[in-house]
Amino acid sequence: MTSRVLILMRHGKSAYPTGIGDHERPLAPRGQREAALAGDWLRENQPVVDAVLCSTSTRTRQTLEATGLIAPTTYEELIYGASPHELIDLVRSVDDAVDTLLMIGHSPGMPWTTWELAANRSSPAADAVSKKFPTSAMAVLEFDQPWSELDTGLAELTMFHIPR
Repeated sequence: MTSRVLILMRHGKSAYPTGIGDHERPLAPRGQREAALAGDWLRENQPVVDAVLCSTSTRTRQTLEATGLIAPTTYEELIYGASPHELIDLVRSVDDAVDTLLMIGHSPGMPWTTWELAANRSSPAADAVSKKFPTSAMAVLEFDQPWSELDTGLAELTMFHIPR
């Protein structure tokens, strides 16, 4: 069985322009810069991303664009306000031809889902996730089963990175 890699990424720091609804808020300049740094880190540490699931919000789309990653992308409205169990269900539907999946979403969905999936909650990476999951942060989880069998407590949280 091929090892599966799930990268859960929170969108970059957003701006708060007057008169713009939450879903349409763009990235702030800091968010653009940190998302680009996240892309650099991913190319160095996880050079192949087979597919992306991205929230439909403006800031998540701009985060993906700023990373410079090129992979087949599905924009999912559900990611915007989903619970960890809804996000896990979404990942379960991913084709097993995908070995590495990047999901770009929001807080609290990304940190809570990381925590739900991690079997190793006493690791340094899990400790860092439990303290803070700031904008542009990424949690890398690995497991050795088909996507359809992903469930709480079955993945190893192998890395947590905050690009600054």
